[in-house]
Amino acid sequence: MAKTKELSKDVRDMIVDLHKAGMGYKTIAKQLGEKVTTVGEIIRKWKKHKRTVNLPRPGAPCKISPRGVAMIMRTVRNQPRTTREDLVNDLKTAGTIVTKKTIGNTLCREGLKSCSARKVPLLKKAHIHARLKFANEHLNDSEDNWVKVLWSDETKMELFGINSTRRVWRRRNAAYDPKNTIPTVKHGGGNIMLWGCFSAKGTGQLHRIKGMMDRHMYRQILGENLLPSARALKIGRGWVFQHDNDPKHTALATKEWLKKKHIKVLEWPSQSPDLNPIENLWRELKVRVAYRQPRNLNDLEKICKDWDKIPPEMCANLLQETSDLCQHGFCHQVLSHVLQRGQILISLIKMQINF
Repeated sequence: MAKTKELSKDVRDMIVDLHKAGMGYKTIAKQLGEKVTTVGEIIRKWKKHKRTVNLPRPGAPCKISPRGVAMIMRTVRNQPRTTREDLVNDLKTAGTIVTKKTIGNTLCREGLKSCSARKVPLLKKAHIHARLKFANEHLNDSEDNWVKVLWSDETKMELFGINSTRRVWRRRNAAYDPKNTIPTVKHGGGNIMLWGCFSAKGTGQLHRIKGMMDRHMYRQILGENLLPSARALKIGRGWVFQHDNDPKHTALATKEWLKKKHIKVLEWPSQSPDLNPIENLWRELKVRVAYRQPRNLNDLEKICKDWDKIPPEMCANLLQETSDLCQHGFCHQVLSHVLQRGQILISLIKMQINF
């Protein structure tokens, strides 16, 4: 039997209006050209529910029982990396046969969605304790304390390192038009290593590292760039130098050089590259380099001089974020949660900048 077309709401309302005017079913059906049974059904529905639109339909029954949904949620909560195929097999073992699409729809109804796992540093329990100690020690530090810190780090700048993130406006079938593509080469097309520093007052000197850096070269870099940067930024007396626990940084000769120059060093927990706010400035520099599209390593080094053009306001905002996080106790809460749950620490200092 062919499926009939449903009457529009206007026609249904007209049937009800004619019925209210005193017309009978047959008269209404003849006037509107509809079946008497159809007219009668619409009028009876109106008398019972006081509406002419369709009632909500129940739809097909859910293939997964509430108990099965609870089992799925328990499995995903304990093992977030569980695949839909794994859940299909678990339900099949329990006597319920469903598809992966049904599993996905069930998880969506429960407020879950499939996401790419974030990559974070691998921390051992000792690293977590060290971070907790660091957060507790700096929990009540004021903004003035962070303004006095001169942050430093090294980074690798690749010739084609971040071009893959560029977006283009194109038509449907123009994906491989040369002007809509980004050339890629193996290993980033070459790279240079840089050392840099910054404070709340702005960026310090940028130094290109040529060859393999050892403790002797590192001391030379500090001698040529650290103190001049501190003077140029006018940090003032009592400033603190930050660098990580790289063996070249913690070498005895390096420590003696810093002590001889009366430079106070910020104690830094191991395995904590994500705690250093300079990572955000490296990201900003890489975005600027990608926009300029260097053709060779010499161009790359010249363009990296844009480090000096990063506005001091951005540097100050990074350190303001650090102060706010500590004053509000966020770092303490996050670190305590990490210690209890054994999860990887979300950055204490790193500010989320949208590029």
